[in-house]
Amino acid sequence: MTETTAEEKARAVRGYCFYDWGKSSFETSVVTAILPAWFAYLFLEANGLTTNIIGMEMTSDAVWSYSITIAALFVAVLSPSFGIIADRRAIKMWWLKILTWIGAGGTFLLAFALFFSLSFQWVWLLVMFVIANVGLNGAGVFYNALLPHMGEDDEMDAISNRAFAYGYLGGGLLLLVHLGMVMLLDGTWVIPFCMATAGIWWFGFATLTFAWVPEPHIENELDSLTVKESATIAVTELKKTLSEVGNFRTLVIYMIAYFFFIDGINSVTSLAGIYAVTVLGISVTGLIVTILIIQFVAAPCAIAFTKLASVWGTKKALTAALFGWCVVIIGALSFAPLQLEAHDEYGIQYDWDESADAYVVVVNSGISSLSQDDDEQAWIQEWSDVVPTELNEKITESSAVKWATDDDGEPAPRTLATGLTSNITGFSATIVDTRYSLSISGGPLADTTSLGVDHPTSLGDGSLDFIPITVRDNLWQPLGMAVFFQWLLLGVMAGALLGGSQGLARSLFGQMVPETRSAEFFGFFGFFGKVAALLGPLLYGTLTIMYDSRVGILSIGVLIVIGAVMMRWVDVQDGIDVANAEDRRNRGESEPEEASPQSEDDGSS
Repeated sequence: MTETTAEEKARAVRGYCFYDWGKSSFETSVVTAILPAWFAYLFLEANGLTTNIIGMEMTSDAVWSYSITIAALFVAVLSPSFGIIADRRAIKMWWLKILTWIGAGGTFLLAFALFFSLSFQWVWLLVMFVIANVGLNGAGVFYNALLPHMGEDDEMDAISNRAFAYGYLGGGLLLLVHLGMVMLLDGTWVIPFCMATAGIWWFGFATLTFAWVPEPHIENELDSLTVKESATIAVTELKKTLSEVGNFRTLVIYMIAYFFFIDGINSVTSLAGIYAVTVLGISVTGLIVTILIIQFVAAPCAIAFTKLASVWGTKKALTAALFGWCVVIIGALSFAPLQLEAHDEYGIQYDWDESADAYVVVVNSGISSLSQDDDEQAWIQEWSDVVPTELNEKITESSAVKWATDDDGEPAPRTLATGLTSNITGFSATIVDTRYSLSISGGPLADTTSLGVDHPTSLGDGSLDFIPITVRDNLWQPLGMAVFFQWLLLGVMAGALLGGSQGLARSLFGQMVPETRSAEFFGFFGFFGKVAALLGPLLYGTLTIMYDSRVGILSIGVLIVIGAVMMRWVDVQDGIDVANAEDRRNRGESEPEEASPQSEDDGSS
């Protein structure tokens, strides 16, 4: 890039940023918003709650998580070796194109699931999703390795954060269109169309990257290599790199710090949805709205962090972002739904109908959705005569009552038979062992309420429940601030930090990486990121089982604190000097001569 004109350089940077604009469609529309629900639906239609895979009974969410793990591990293992070969031959752009074809192609082919039988549709989605993930994560190694070649060290913050801003904006715009289609249009073609257009969007904008970003020049480039020769060089150089750890002390310290804090950040983003639903009781619509807000808040804030880094320096700005994430974690611990007061705030409501001399039952939320829990399904079926449920055909066929639905497909209000009053009493008594809430207005059972022990508003049993109870009683309840708006506040805070922390983390690494070995080191960068992505959810899940979800969230905050504290020992200038020295050595250049010290008393100039 140093030999290009200013206009060519600006176009190359735009091309680099447009790759993030394109591939973010997969990360937002596909991975976050639409595909998981579609996969769960097709899995359920084909198998019921579970299916047997390699001798184990698995639910849809377990199968889904394993597929992500397999793709991440595959790329993590190959990343360092890929990087080593890419630094010996001018093939960074070539690999980026190939892996983009794989990733965007796999995304496009998700749309073809409906051409297969019902029993194979979920399998097709799973296979294409793994392929698309391999393409995405593999391409990320070479895409990130281009960063040190895009500009000088003092330009890297701006370029890296600008690329992330492009990604949040591009992904957010397509997500807005896709969610509008899903919510407003009918037909089995809508979701496949969203999947296909996400793949086209990714590859379409990637073509700008291929056209505008030049292949970085390689010093002493090797001739064409066979597969065996490539593998031999990769293994040999990998051993050599690991033996040189002591020569890159600052970079190693940073990579360890990065391992901890990126583990925490990635865990927050990947687990936020399940935490919101199970702990805070946020609706799916609320999650979708929050995702959109994060996308459009993160874009300008990524640029703002560039300006902050220009004043404070990259390291200080990144450290500030990390401590901001700790505030987000504290917020997540403090948020809690307001205590239920009015009758219409309860999930299941019975209203007395004087004219019919019977109760009318309506459902506010929660129980109409199909649970993945066998015990809960059995409980719902047992009381299907007094509570409306939205179950699949296998369960509905065995139910005693067929409930009518409204225009949105939800169970409609229904007047119960007079003789079912005693059944309502029995059902009310069982609520205390569930995650639901019930209220009865009027009639012989007037003013009866029941709150399940696992309902989001039921606090007090958890190790850290004193935190949300105290904050709710002294802040949220007096302000009348419902949990959705608390969650929205958290989303804005996370969005403000997300682009800046990710962009600056990549930029700081790029500044301390030898340009002549960028793909090699970014291969390790990708490896650390993928391994970290596996450990965070494991830690959260383990502590949630041992204690509760809030303890799991707190453990993620500890990871970020460890990474932020370790940043104190990262000497950025030392890392840059070591990288420059390595580049000179690889290019056969001599060390620059130091200016001779001048005498303070001889007056020489």
